[in-house]
Order: sequence, then C-alpha cells, then structure tokens
Amino acid sequence: MENETPAPAERSDFIREIVAADVREGRVDGVVTRFPPEPNGYLHIGHAKSICLNFGIANEFGGRCHLRFDDTNPTKEEQEYIDSIEADVRWLGFDWGEHLYFASDYFEQLYEWAVYLIKQGKAYVDDLSAEEIRAYRGTLTEPGTESPWRDRPIDENLDLFERMRAGEFPTGSRVLRAKIDMSSGNINFRDPVMYRIVHATHPRTGDAWCIYPSYDFAHGQSDAIEGITHSICTLEFQDHRPLYDWFIENLPVPSTPHQYEFARLNLTHTMLSKRVLLRLVKEGHVRGWDDPRMPTLSGLRRRGFPAEGIREFAAMIGVARADSVVEIEMLEHAVRDVLNRDALRRFGVLDPLKVVIENFPGGVVEHMDVVNNPEDPSAGTRSVPFTRELWIEREDFMEDPPKKFFRLAPGREVRLRSAYFVTCTDVVKDADGRVTEIRCTYDPETRGGSAPDGRKVKATLHWLSAPHAVPAEVRLYDHLFASPYPGSDGRDLFDDLEPASETVLEGCYVEPALAQAPVGQTVQFERLGYFCPDPDSTPEHPVFNRTLTLKDTWAKLRSQGRHDGS
Repeated sequence: MENETPAPAERSDFIREIVAADVREGRVDGVVTRFPPEPNGYLHIGHAKSICLNFGIANEFGGRCHLRFDDTNPTKEEQEYIDSIEADVRWLGFDWGEHLYFASDYFEQLYEWAVYLIKQGKAYVDDLSAEEIRAYRGTLTEPGTESPWRDRPIDENLDLFERMRAGEFPTGSRVLRAKIDMSSGNINFRDPVMYRIVHATHPRTGDAWCIYPSYDFAHGQSDAIEGITHSICTLEFQDHRPLYDWFIENLPVPSTPHQYEFARLNLTHTMLSKRVLLRLVKEGHVRGWDDPRMPTLSGLRRRGFPAEGIREFAAMIGVARADSVVEIEMLEHAVRDVLNRDALRRFGVLDPLKVVIENFPGGVVEHMDVVNNPEDPSAGTRSVPFTRELWIEREDFMEDPPKKFFRLAPGREVRLRSAYFVTCTDVVKDADGRVTEIRCTYDPETRGGSAPDGRKVKATLHWLSAPHAVPAEVRLYDHLFASPYPGSDGRDLFDDLEPASETVLEGCYVEPALAQAPVGQTVQFERLGYFCPDPDSTPEHPVFNRTLTLKDTWAKLRSQGRHDGS
C-alpha cells in the first residue's frame, strides 16, 4: 500500500494520535489493525468499543482491519460462537472483506517457531504440573524458583516436544515454556507457558493437533504473520507487552507489530465478565445469551438497540488510558438520540381501559391520518381506524383527579391524537368498584385534533380502535442488576440481581400494522417508549420488547451539570 496522508480523523484520542504520527513519519506503509476475539462466548458491549476502535481507525487512515479468531483452546470453542461473532461485527456496520483469519491457520508456523526457540536455548519442556508451576512462579514481592527441568539439553527438549505433538503424553502432563527470567519483576517473564497438551477435537483442525499454543505465544506472532501495524488491546494486557515484544525480538517473524493498550469499558448496573455472563445463562437468571437484559450484542439487538446508537456511544465515551465506570444512562441516551430521529411512531396500549363514544355512530369506521415521525417529514402519514369503541391507557383516566392531573376525568375534555376532542360523561364500574368503561361524547367539528372555535385542551391521549386492535404480549425490561456497582462492598454480586428486571404484560393491544412488524424494527409507542418485535413474535401472537422508556435520565443530569448519577 502506498504511503498516503489520511483524511483527518472524525475524532482524536491517544491511540489515533499514535497512528497518525506513525503514518506521518513513515514508520508504517499502511495501517493494519485487527479484532481478535476468542470463539468461546458471545460478544458484549465492551467488545463493541474495541470493534469500533479497531475498524474505525483502519477506515479513517485508509487501512484495513482483520477479523481473527484466537481459536487456541479447543475445549471451549464452538462454531456457534464463531457464527455469532461474525454476525455481530457485521450488524455493527463493519466488514473485514477477505481478511478473515484464525490462529489455527498458523499452527504449523507457530510450532516451527517454538522449535526455533528450543534450538536457541530459549525454550524447554517442563514436567511440572500446573499447580507446581504456579507455586514455583513466586509472587509480586518474591522471585520465582527455577524448574528442575529448566536446563534440559536442547536435543532432549526437541525430542520431547516432537513426542508431545505426536500424542505420546496425556493431557496436562508436560508443557513447553519460554526460558526468560524467573526473578523478573514482571511475573509474565517468569518462563511463561508456550504450549500445553490438550487431547481434544478442535472445531477447525479436528484431531490433527494435541498441543496448543498459549495466547501470549500465538497473539504477537499471528500479528506479525498478518502484518498488523497496531495491535490494540485493553489494559489488562499492558503487563504482557514486554513478553509480546520478547517473542517478536527473538523469532524470525516477517514484520514487527507494536501493542498499545486502552481502558476497557465498565458500565453501571452491568457485568461484562464472561464468567458472570455464562453463570447468568447456566443458572437460568436470563432467557439465554440473547436475553434483552444481557449486555451481549445479540441481547442488545433483540432488545431493539440500533447499531448506530452503539457506535455513537463508543464515540461519546472515547478512548482513555485509565479505567473508569460509565453510566449506563449514557448508552441509553445515545440510543434514544438515534431512535427519536429514526423510529416510526405507532399506537400501543399496555393497560387498556374501554372508552365508548356514545354519539359516534355504531358500525362506522373512519380513518385518521397520523404522522409517522414528527422528526422526519419524509416518513409521511399512515391511516389508523377510528370507531365508536376505543382503548386508552388506564392511567390516562382518574375519577377523582388531583390538581395537576390534566388527562381524562368526569366532565373533562381531552384530545385523542390526530382524531377528535372527547368529553367524559359517565363511568361504568364492576361489583368491586373498579372502573371498566368510560362513556364519552365527541365533537365532530374537531377532527384532526383542533377546534374551529379555538378552544384548547390540556392533554392529548393515544388510543386504539377496539374492533381493530391486535392483542399482544409486551415485555418490559429494567436493569439486570439493581445496584449500579454489583457486588461492591463485598456482597455476592448475584444478590444484586433485580427481581423485576423483566415484567411480562398480557392483554395489551397494538395497531393492526404492528402484527406484521419485522424483527429488528424498533418503533415508538407514542407516550410510552420504544419497542421492537421479539423473535418469539408471530402474526397470531405479537410479542414486543420495551427497548427504552422515553425519559432520558442522563440528558437531564447533564443539563444540571451532574454526570455521576447522584
């Protein structure tokens, strides 16, 4: 690739400044980044930050970003995860083109480089058990102890390593370790494991291998094979960078990549640990990896979060060198911004109360033109049927309203959105005194929602024609963890699970058109929030997930100069 001056980046951070300087000063011929997930779980919102950073930098500097699966642990990897990861990256709006790779593509080359290190006297076969290796490693304040096998002759190491590959030894019985410095202040330098024996079938290579490289050995060398220029990791790999460089410096690799670290994403009310997410699924606290309460990308997609909203969130939080916690309300704010602009408006009633308009003729259906999106005039209007019997929200009526309640009440006139003014004339109750029906009259001169005589009303309600409304199930979602900081102060974080994080409502109603709404289309139920069809939805039984309420807490806090949620 020719060295070209890239277009100015849309945003700046310390990583982009490093890349820009490398390009400007000719240290790289072209920018090549990579996103290297392990195929042993589903991607989450934290991965989205890394995806946006790696693909974003490649796009901004006219380079490319590779998708490489770090498939070095056959006991935990499945094709299901590979497929879901590819789908998630594409859904976010990024494409790796022809640059899809697997660490397993390089198993033979990595093996040859391991043999090279053995021949150089820089690697040896160790018979210590995993527990003994940990004990010999030492602590942050005490040096490690050399293995009794550390000074094995090179020929013996070569023979044993070849026999390890041939499958002569059982799982876990031997490892190959780099020979560096057992007294180093960096524990990662204390003769790290390069290969371990694992007799397990690999999803891609089958039973061709029974020894597998460690992440630390495979990572940098895979970068070098692919010509990666900027290997961008999260901060937990900062202490691994000297080892990354040691392998690069001591092997005849074809290129010299460099590793850079940035702060990982931490969100309030959220756990991003793969171990915790797996436990949530295994113990049945959620419906699965794509449960709308999960922070996985498949879960956020099922809940109705648009990819653009997640990309905007990644841009808002930026890239930092130090760890911090971001309020989940900031993510919700970014998503609302996109949905407020793009989502079509529809009518839905979650807790229906019957309204009978006594002076509207029975058997007559009028069709009202209703705006699809006031933020987007090009979205046009739709026709919504209007009849004598309607549904409204129960909370929109009070028989004995307080002073600040302006919605429907006996003797009060309100507007029905894009339809007529109606006035409550009577209330019907059941034997227990519960209101079951509201009787009203309408003013036929107010069609469209305004009065010729100029009189005003203080409330506008949404509604549905009772004969045309489609019954639906609606699932309301809240934070999975009630505490902003689950497990803080020594608590078991599972004690912080919010018992009401999912509320399933039956007996709701939606517009007829929503029965056919495709999965993935998020709409605004006017006055209620944003909702999208769940994959469980069918035309006969529509199911909607609440994506978010209309209330934007983070925007309110920001306007008050408060960003900490206090």
